[in-house]
Amino acid sequence: MNVYSMEELCHCMKENAFFLDTALMEDGLLGWIERECGLRELAKALHPLVHRQGSLSAFVLAILRYVGFYDEAVLQETESLLLQGAGLTGLEKRKSQLDYLVKKKRFRQALRGYDELLRCLEEAQGTEAGTGKASVEKGGSAKKEFLAKIWHNKGVAYAGLMLYKKAAECFRLALDWDGGEEYLLDYLAAKRMELSEEAYVAFTSEHGEWYPGTLELEKKLERVMGEWEQQPDYLRLCNRKDIKSRDRRRFYEDNRRLTQALKESYRME
Repeated sequence: MNVYSMEELCHCMKENAFFLDTALMEDGLLGWIERECGLRELAKALHPLVHRQGSLSAFVLAILRYVGFYDEAVLQETESLLLQGAGLTGLEKRKSQLDYLVKKKRFRQALRGYDELLRCLEEAQGTEAGTGKASVEKGGSAKKEFLAKIWHNKGVAYAGLMLYKKAAECFRLALDWDGGEEYLLDYLAAKRMELSEEAYVAFTSEHGEWYPGTLELEKKLERVMGEWEQQPDYLRLCNRKDIKSRDRRRFYEDNRRLTQALKESYRME
């Protein structure tokens, strides 16, 4: 990113705190702060952190506090994000960065990153990270858990885009790697959203061992649907006056267009 003032630097560091690493701590930045911004005192204070292996959080917070662009609550939140990445391996930190993108609803960017991360794991560890049962016995429990989390969060990103078939595929791979209950529930939820009512019933009837999970899922779905029915968008879709004033075919066509518009709007957020 190109920045042209200390305020812009502070904004970039705060907004991208989870993506920062110690590469930020170098003499080029200190020279820019001193020469271009005229802040010789700040550059001098940062010099020991750069050359004596100071922490990234101390470096960033020193700049933010000196400039005074944000209040203390924002500084604490930024410091917390910086500390979350401390002590992680390169692959672990990359995964955490991608998980953060999912939380921020930057789903497509996260999906590209997860694909790249899985390729890196395959190259670095010589494992079939992109597959499930066929290779699940090849690594230790820590490796299996790590891969399961990657596939699960990739599924969350697809679900955020309402691409439920792809989400289900990812959740199933997470389930194959780890077998955790949360992965099963998310897998069933994605299939529930992907399939018709009849197809979903047929699907679950083939897997009696998942029956307790399907019951729990239906309870959660019922609760979520109750909350959704109170939302303005739902009320727009189910306006009874529209049914009376327009023919049914046009009503459902309008609802279809509105639903698609809502999906596209959600995906663009």
